[in-house]
Amino acid sequence: MSSFSDGTRSVHAGLPAPQVGEPFLPGPVFAAPYHLDPATGPGTHGYARTEHPTRELLESAIGALEGAPALAFSSGQAAITALLLAVLRTGDTVALPADGYFTVRAFAESTLRELGVKVLLIPTAGPYPDLTGVRLVLLETPANPGLDVVDVRAVSARAHEAGALVAVDNTTATPLGQNPLALGADFVVASGTKALTGHSDVLLGYVASGDAELLGRVETWRKQTGAVPGAFDCWLAHRSIATLDLRLARQSANAAAVTALLVSRPDVTGVRWPGLDSDPSYAVASAQMRRIPGVVSFDLGSAERVAAFLEAAQLVFAATSFGGVHTTADRRAQWGDDTAPGFVRFSCGIEDTEDLVADVAAALDASLS
Repeated sequence: MSSFSDGTRSVHAGLPAPQVGEPFLPGPVFAAPYHLDPATGPGTHGYARTEHPTRELLESAIGALEGAPALAFSSGQAAITALLLAVLRTGDTVALPADGYFTVRAFAESTLRELGVKVLLIPTAGPYPDLTGVRLVLLETPANPGLDVVDVRAVSARAHEAGALVAVDNTTATPLGQNPLALGADFVVASGTKALTGHSDVLLGYVASGDAELLGRVETWRKQTGAVPGAFDCWLAHRSIATLDLRLARQSANAAAVTALLVSRPDVTGVRWPGLDSDPSYAVASAQMRRIPGVVSFDLGSAERVAAFLEAAQLVFAATSFGGVHTTADRRAQWGDDTAPGFVRFSCGIEDTEDLVADVAAALDASLS
């Protein structure tokens, strides 16, 4: 399957071998316990917290796209905290992106510090300090919400020389945008809630790694804490992955068009999109990523103007999260991100490009009056 292109791989990822009279993708298995052998105990499946056939098919699909075995979790936050807690011990140091997802930093500053783990915050764009003594380096690229990009191969090499492990949050890019494990990372972690599943109807996370011992630690943590997704969520997610390539293509095209509009307007500042040739991240993103995601950021100057813009837009839903089929936007300062009051994270959906650009232009005009 790895020899096929992204669209083909997305459609066929994780499907069981064809059987006459059976569906392409089996429906969700709604079961917690399974029949045991009275003498020898469990067979392939014993209890859904530890193994589940629908979840296993989804994990097979994600693993095929990421290039290594994967474990599904009930949310992206469940996945990343499982990784951190499975790998880190008292006295360890973890390096986190200073401009990444704020809830991860909040978890580190509270729970991890209370457990005796030291936290080192590094901007995604660097500079990166000497990593000697660091146990785990977590990268998020493109970073959420500022969209800086880091050279995964270069930082992974430096981290490994210093004896550190590397994990990459691949939420924004998705495995069709980049494969961090192929670039030298030890783990990839992501929120599948976003573009991977892309319909704004599932909470999902995952961790993948080619190192069986490291992934085994994470799996033990999941078995003992129980942060697993339900059967229907797994089935919805797997079904949705089939259209990932198509969705990303339209989202990226829309982002390019919206970005062109934004940079042409003097009333919009701080436009960031790694696909823009004048963007600070363009060079690294172009070399490292197969495609640029549909997320754009910009500044409208004030919270009041952001509200006016969102109220005027017909095709832009005011909502948090990103990567869905509907275009959404939110003012990140209201959630705790260290951003300016008028900073907007804008996630392009799959609407017709001309319609979306016209709507954004009209809403920007209306927000000035």
